[in-house]
Amino acid sequence: MGILENNVLFQLFNTLFGNLENNPYLCNMKTKHVQYETQGTCSKLIDVTADENNIIQQVFFLGGCNGNLQGICQLVRGQHVDDVIHKLNGIRCGTKNTSCPDQLCRALELLKQAPPKD
Repeated sequence: MGILENNVLFQLFNTLFGNLENNPYLCNMKTKHVQYETQGTCSKLIDVTADENNIIQQVFFLGGCNGNLQGICQLVRGQHVDDVIHKLNGIRCGTKNTSCPDQLCRALELLKQAPPKD
């Protein structure tokens, strides 16, 4: 678990999706942002942005089951962080002790602690 800096995955993610801190859709509000390296799942990285009221604005997964994760990203957009954690926490994938939705909850818990930025 950790925030990736100067890492190949971090660089690849920013190449694919750009720097979310410069996203024009989020420029008029304070936002919280975290990039979370997953543990025990096929996805490798979760990038989450929420506004200062903990409403999820964007979620991206790197790796994992593309269609399912795109669906999760769309469904959680506009939802409060606590509501998503309540619904997805503890979901398991097969015989694994975690899943991509469960790892999203870990990322959201970190996001809640992050200070808002302009």
